[in-house]
Amino acid sequence: MTLSVEVVRTLVKQALAVLIPVTLLTAPVIATAQSPDAISPDAEGQFDDLPLEEIKTFAEVFERIKRAYVEDVDDRTLLRNAMRGMLSELDPHSAYLDEDEFTSLRESTQGEFGGIGIEVGMENGQLTIITPVDDTPASRAGLMSRDLIISIDDAPTDSMSLQEAVSLMRGEPGSELTLGILRPGEETPRDVTLIREAIRSESVKHELLESGYGYLRISQFQSRTAEQARQALQRMSADQALEGLVLDLRNNPGGILQSAVDIADLFLDDGLVVYTEGRLSNTQMSYSATTDTPAAEVPLVVLINSGSASAAEIVAGAIQDQRRGVIMGTDSFGKGSVQQIMPLDNGEGLKLTTALYYTPDGRSIQAQGISPDVDVVRGRLEVAESRREVREADLEGHLESQNEARDRQAMSQRLRDDYQLGEALNLLKALNVVDRRRR
Repeated sequence: MTLSVEVVRTLVKQALAVLIPVTLLTAPVIATAQSPDAISPDAEGQFDDLPLEEIKTFAEVFERIKRAYVEDVDDRTLLRNAMRGMLSELDPHSAYLDEDEFTSLRESTQGEFGGIGIEVGMENGQLTIITPVDDTPASRAGLMSRDLIISIDDAPTDSMSLQEAVSLMRGEPGSELTLGILRPGEETPRDVTLIREAIRSESVKHELLESGYGYLRISQFQSRTAEQARQALQRMSADQALEGLVLDLRNNPGGILQSAVDIADLFLDDGLVVYTEGRLSNTQMSYSATTDTPAAEVPLVVLINSGSASAAEIVAGAIQDQRRGVIMGTDSFGKGSVQQIMPLDNGEGLKLTTALYYTPDGRSIQAQGISPDVDVVRGRLEVAESRREVREADLEGHLESQNEARDRQAMSQRLRDDYQLGEALNLLKALNVVDRRRR
């Protein structure tokens, strides 16, 4: 059958008339927004001006492929590929999702999926690591933010869509995967072989750095992250009120927008957290803090780096603009766009960029990122033995609990290994000293 221009035009108009009201009415937002309000566009009027010349060209291309391509290609495959191209050409984050990809995306926001544990995106047409997830094969292999993935099991990635690459990297736990990695500043790529695992990512970790000073690590924003963070704050302050807290958002690729808003609300008792703006009325949204704030008065330092993206930047931007804490580290990634996940009737879906988000002061983070108040590059603190001060704890045979000594030594080593974390703790102590002197 030959596709006429009028047939294609009619099919497109009918599909759009059905698709837009249905998808926008049912679209949840993953990593970005709330369910939208009802929209009732005048579909016929909106699509009367479809470009006939381009539709004619599409029909001609479709027919020539069907007639002359070296192998027989069914209509479904051609149309699906056309839809993939239509979305992937818009921006690096929009995509057409088949049923498996749609299921995988939903699973990843719930905190369990099979793979190697990295968040990836497209930058200048190159498959780029946004960040590795904590305690996963990717993080243990030393993969870093901004690393380029040039091949997956020897298949070049330059012609892959983002969703195709993600699908290839996921698989059965225990199976092997080899990535070709090119690190910025290096000329020669290297192969990194990883073993896939069932990624059950716990998004919240916490501990006391020392008495009165807490550490809250959020690796990504999932559906239960805010609830887990609230519980962590309660546990850390059970025996003694916190005198300071380090909120670690380094290498956090983002996640669910509402979760990020709820995390910011743990520290803000008033004011705007974030707002979004797009073309449709349902994308004009704002989110504000509530008075249900367990840590409104705790001195706060937020750690960010180039792997802090999307929802992580929302939290850092809100804390910074509301003058609630100090942002420390290096510039964040700069992903300030909102994607809505739109389910389709056939079990597949769209991931479509519908808006940009803005910090309370009206800053767009897109391609800009959050700049820290205090620049601190991650590194390791080396202390020369000749300059170390000798204390009682260093003397051979001194009296001390073995457990306390072991824990203190481990924490001291950790703060030397993680220079940014050590500086954050020092800053919190300094803020408390200044505050006490002002009283």
